[in-house]
Amino acid sequence: MEEELPLFCGESGKPVQATLSSLKMLDVGKWPIFSLCSEEELQLIRQACVFGSAGNEVLYTTVNDEIFVLGTNCCGCLGLGDVQSTIEPRRLDSLTGKKVACLSYGSGPHVVLATSEGEVFTWGHNAYSQLGNGTTNHGLVPCHISTNLSNKRVIEVACGSYHSLVLTSDGEVFAWGYNNSGQVGSGSTANQPIPRRVTGCLQNKVVVNIACGQMCSMAVVDTGEVYVWGYSGNGQLGLGGSGNQPTPCRVAALQGIRVQRAACGYAHTLVLTDEGQVYVWGANSYGQLGTGNKSNQPYPTPIIVEKDRIIEIAACHSTHTSAAKTQGGHVYMWGQCRGQSVVLPHLTHFSCTDDVFACFASPAVSWRLLTVEPDDHLTVAESLKREFDNPNTADLKFLVDGKYIYAHKVLLKIRCEHFRSSLEDHEDDIVEMSEFSYPVYRAFLEYLYTDSISLSPEEAVGLLDLATFYRENRLKKLCQQTIKQGICEENAIALLSAAVKYDAQDLEEFCFRFCINHLTMVTQTAGFAEMDHDLMKNFISKASRVGAFKN
Repeated sequence: MEEELPLFCGESGKPVQATLSSLKMLDVGKWPIFSLCSEEELQLIRQACVFGSAGNEVLYTTVNDEIFVLGTNCCGCLGLGDVQSTIEPRRLDSLTGKKVACLSYGSGPHVVLATSEGEVFTWGHNAYSQLGNGTTNHGLVPCHISTNLSNKRVIEVACGSYHSLVLTSDGEVFAWGYNNSGQVGSGSTANQPIPRRVTGCLQNKVVVNIACGQMCSMAVVDTGEVYVWGYSGNGQLGLGGSGNQPTPCRVAALQGIRVQRAACGYAHTLVLTDEGQVYVWGANSYGQLGTGNKSNQPYPTPIIVEKDRIIEIAACHSTHTSAAKTQGGHVYMWGQCRGQSVVLPHLTHFSCTDDVFACFASPAVSWRLLTVEPDDHLTVAESLKREFDNPNTADLKFLVDGKYIYAHKVLLKIRCEHFRSSLEDHEDDIVEMSEFSYPVYRAFLEYLYTDSISLSPEEAVGLLDLATFYRENRLKKLCQQTIKQGICEENAIALLSAAVKYDAQDLEEFCFRFCINHLTMVTQTAGFAEMDHDLMKNFISKASRVGAFKN
């Protein structure tokens, strides 16, 4: 069935976008199903998921926290209490008051939804008990699933074609539904009618991410290992063979590689490592592995999307399409793309991976719950962003490295304690600055207008110095976030040194853990050889205490 870039390296000049907001701009109108909605209705949408065998069903939430559904309603998958299709949005009253945290869907389709409070609701197709309510009757309205989950808070959900997985806040995985190939992980091939904890090799593990292919399941644990179970006829488990796996099994070929996330297509798998590398395996008849050919791969195989670091991977069990986003913001796609087999990652003009599935996947579904930010008018914050470095409205300019940066005294005094005092009696309209470089100081001033930074990792180290000097704690967090995204074996010691120098304790711990996880390679770098003597002594002592040198 087939069914942060390196610090002090060449590519590091590309900007890394760092923001503490999870909202992103997204045009839901790119999915054909939304053409049934009016412009006014589209403006109200804040979350959405397009699903179904033809991309003809959608669930969305509005600015008022109401949930609406629209489409063909196959097997009652809209949850309205009937099987009537609807060409106009209808409100899903049975979930009134619930905030949607995550959502996934199967091929029937069936829907699994988790609320912000960690409750689980299911509805739709149920011939294989994939709703987890103990029956095989289709669910026409959302059903609260509490068996074995009553004291658990669910934080992630994933659906295969006819089975369901949920991940709890304490790192446990529960599964139910179709189990003909062992995809529920119970050790048998009997269908599982209610949630059952997936144990075996996962018994004492803390799972941080789950994913489902058509008939297989994946779990990434906090140590970076990947565990797989279910159908493997196309090698989608990455274990080297085509035999099914009825219980979780570690992907041994990834030994020494720390995986952060997994994504599953219909019968292929992608994983993203902590160094921004992508490994693939499984079915490849549409080029969905991105290896340059159409040969299936039974073992994890690294692919090069571009020299830039990958920060997001995307796939969906109902398609043979793959997508990835780089740290520099480039979006690539490969696999089945509007009927074409694209065998190598192809650079698109999109700004997010969601658009790949809206415009090129068959069917045109969404691979995750979409989050939408309104753009119908300029907010106060957006207006201020536009005024940064605007000579036409500025009443103050900074001279840095022979270049001017234009700003507004009142805004700087409102936003920064340092300027509140330094500009109090300042009557000149020019401030000369020699302590920091132009890119660093410009990024600092821009941050005061935008609440975000866009810098390469090495420049972020300089900005971290400035943030420490000016006691801008939130800016320190953003700098640390950018630097974390740029860590690699070659620059890990340099980043650790910077974290210690600027008393960035969270960043120091992150860099130390990265060094320990990649100890062999890190100790062979020039950075380690040139490490400050006292820092090296402290590093070796701390590494010894955490058992890094045990046989």
